[in-house]
Amino acid sequence: METSVPDLTPITVADALALPELVAGEPELVTGQSGLGRHLRWAHVVAGTGAIALLDGGELVLTTGAGWPTDPKGLTELSNALAAAGPAAVILELGTHFTAAPDPLVHACGERGIPLIALHREVRFVQLTQRIHQRVLATQHEALTARAEVHTMLTELGLNRSPVDYVVERLSATLDAPVVLEDSTGRVVAWAARDRDPEGILAAWAHPGDATLPAEAEHVFVEAQGRRFGRLVALRGPEHPAGRRTVLELGAFALALGTLADTSGETWLRLSSKQLFDTLLSGRYRRDTELATQLTAAGLPIADRVVLGATLRGTSDFGAHDSLERAVLETALRRAVAPEGRVILVPDEGDTDAGSRTTLLALLSFPTADPRVAPSGGEVPPPLAVRLARELDMLLPSTTPGAWRAHLGLGAAGRGVRSLITSLERVRAAGRLRPAAGTGRVTVQIAERQALAYLVRGLSATPEVQEYATATLGPLIAHDAAAGPGHSGDLLDVLRAYLDHPTNRSLAAQRARLSRSVFYQRLALIEELLDIDLADGTTIATLAVALLARADA
Repeated sequence: METSVPDLTPITVADALALPELVAGEPELVTGQSGLGRHLRWAHVVAGTGAIALLDGGELVLTTGAGWPTDPKGLTELSNALAAAGPAAVILELGTHFTAAPDPLVHACGERGIPLIALHREVRFVQLTQRIHQRVLATQHEALTARAEVHTMLTELGLNRSPVDYVVERLSATLDAPVVLEDSTGRVVAWAARDRDPEGILAAWAHPGDATLPAEAEHVFVEAQGRRFGRLVALRGPEHPAGRRTVLELGAFALALGTLADTSGETWLRLSSKQLFDTLLSGRYRRDTELATQLTAAGLPIADRVVLGATLRGTSDFGAHDSLERAVLETALRRAVAPEGRVILVPDEGDTDAGSRTTLLALLSFPTADPRVAPSGGEVPPPLAVRLARELDMLLPSTTPGAWRAHLGLGAAGRGVRSLITSLERVRAAGRLRPAAGTGRVTVQIAERQALAYLVRGLSATPEVQEYATATLGPLIAHDAAAGPGHSGDLLDVLRAYLDHPTNRSLAAQRARLSRSVFYQRLALIEELLDIDLADGTTIATLAVALLARADA
């Protein structure tokens, strides 16, 4: 007795031809070579003409030709009816009723690519059908078991509101194939694969507007309550006992459960953005082209575009909950960038200086000739800031306090992933600087106009720079912190105003909101405490760098 573990993969016509029971019959493939890979749904013995009407398609038909007509017309009609029933293959045992496969049957099977096998020796059909049915039933049982296991796993993930990226990871592991989740606009939300090769896996999404999936890909839509949220795509991989499409459908159901709990509808967008920023800022990529592919697939094109990093935050009291402030800032910036520009936004979780307020990090991409990234000189606000101010005017609640401002930090614009990374890192390290320009409710700091500030702030986290700033400004800091007669607490502010306008002390006094006489007294006190001459160029440069190195500059 055979005791080996049975093969549970779906049985094909070629598999059946290799069975000992069939090999013993000396099978001859008469026609239908191309159909040998067809799966067998069942095995059915056909005698006479009446049983043909009972076929559903996909069966392995076994017959000796008993009860078949022998006249050419009748045999042709029967052959056509048999082929039209769609069997996976036809096995005709020769000897008793036919000495060779009749021409009408050969022609009918050949036309439809149905394998026709002639047996030259007698076989026991009961043994053959039993073997095939065992394989078919075992495969079906395995498929049902696998489906139940996948259904249980993915339903639990949905009910547990598991993160979207984790659901995609589980789908990829289950299918042993790359899986990609895209939103309703075709942007990649999450993807997973054993081989983390974004250039290969996300190739279909690397060219916006021309995302043609590979022929082997399987996809299903993620839908809930009549709304289509996106699409799940499984790329090339092995067959799964439950069926690749079935697994994807169950995965889509789990994701749909999560979307019902997302009242804002932005969970997918924020997930995609966070993953991209984590990858970019942590350097978890092998080549720039890898990161460019992921950014493009997520909706931020890099090739032949001008790219830059930016920050956006509210200043002073907003007069409402922080979540509303963030929503207004995000929406205003998206509108200011649209339609030709693209933006990816995420809250800066590492910004400890902002306290409980939200600081947004942004990656921006514009066409090369877009006027919003054109340089502007002096105190003229850049076009992007003007657009942002206009959008904010339309979005801000009427209760927003008059002192509230949106502070936009713009990094240096450039080309390619490396320029984008540098731009973001520098504008993030710079934190909030005093504005270089302003328009409406928007104040803006600009890397090209405040190059020294961006450079110094980028180095300010090092202990040496902090020691330098403290040693240089220490007497002023101590004086401002003290109380009592002669301690005004504003020497750092006075110094800052003076350094902004070292050749025009009257204007500096005006900016410090002090009378000229009081302002001059403060300057004299600063020179005394630091033992310096504020008219000396080197001294001015030293103090300017020290002030910029302080977080509250």
